[in-house]
Amino acid sequence: LSPFSASEDVRPTWQGKAGRSPLQALYESDQFEQSSLQAVHQQRREMLSNVCSRYTRKRRLLQPEDLRHLVVDDTHGLLYCYVPKVACTNWKRVMMVLTGQGKYQDPLEIPAHEAHVPSNLRTLAEYSVPEINSRLRSYLKFVFVREPLERLVSAYRNKFTLSYNTAFHKYYGTKIIRRHRREPSERALERGDDVRFEEFVYYLLDPRTQQEGPFNEHWERVHSLCHPCIIHYDVVGKYETLAEDANYILQLIGADTSVKFPASSKTTRTTDDMTAKFFQDISPFYQRRLFNLYKMDYLLFNYSIPSYLRIR
Repeated sequence: LSPFSASEDVRPTWQGKAGRSPLQALYESDQFEQSSLQAVHQQRREMLSNVCSRYTRKRRLLQPEDLRHLVVDDTHGLLYCYVPKVACTNWKRVMMVLTGQGKYQDPLEIPAHEAHVPSNLRTLAEYSVPEINSRLRSYLKFVFVREPLERLVSAYRNKFTLSYNTAFHKYYGTKIIRRHRREPSERALERGDDVRFEEFVYYLLDPRTQQEGPFNEHWERVHSLCHPCIIHYDVVGKYETLAEDANYILQLIGADTSVKFPASSKTTRTTDDMTAKFFQDISPFYQRRLFNLYKMDYLLFNYSIPSYLRIR
C-alpha cells in the first residue's frame, strides 16, 4: 500500500457544501460569537502545530491501521477521530444521524451498543488509497480530547468496576491480578472483576504490557489513536467545552438545525475531584511515571499538570 499524502507537511483546505472554507462560512454566519470561538480554535491548532514541530523530529507515513478511528461522513465532508471516554458514544450517534439518509432523526434514540457496531459507520481505513488521500485533503477533520488522567480514571471505572463488563474482567482483569497482586485468590484469578486502581497503574507501566502491543483503545494515548502530528485537524474539541465545540462543528458543516448533540448526563461522570481521590494512594514515583506515559497528550492539547499529583 502506498503512503498517504497526509504524511506530507501540507495543511489541507476544507471546502464546505457550497465550496466555502470553514472560516469563510464563519465570517458569513451571524449565529456565532465569531471572534472568541475562532480565536479559541485557532489557538488550539497553533499549540498543536508548535508542539508537533518541537517533539516530532522524523515524520512517519500513515498506515491503514492508523485510520481505523477516523469515521467518515461523505454527505457533509467530515472526518471524526473517535477517542473512547471522550463522548465518543454520543458523537458516533450523531455521525449515524448525519450519514443515515434520514433513517435516524434523534441521536438519543440510537441505543449505545448500536453506536459501536462497526458496520453502522465507515472508517477511513475501508477506502482505497486515492479515496483516502482526497478525503484527508478536502474534508473537515476533528477530534475530541480530555484531561488525560481523568480520561484514564474514567476508563478504569467503566471497564473494571462495573459488573457487566465481564469481557474486560476476563481478558484484562485476570492478567492484571495474576501479574500484580500478591497471593491472589482463586476467585480473583478466575473472574478478574476486582482489579484495584493501583494494580491497573502497575499494569500500564509494566514493560511486558508495552511489549505485548498497543494499549487497548480505552486507555491508549490520543496521539497514538488519532496521529495529530500527521493528520492536520481543523477542530480540536475538548470534553471540558463539549457542548460549545460540538455545536461549532455542526454549524461549520451546515448540518440540519434539527441535529443536536445530546446534552451529557453529569450524574456518574468522572470529575477532577474524583480523579484526585484515585491518586491519593499512588506513590509519587508511580505518579511521575504515569504522567510521563501520557505526557505528549498533556503537551499537544495544552493541559496543565494536575495539582493533585505529587511529582514536582
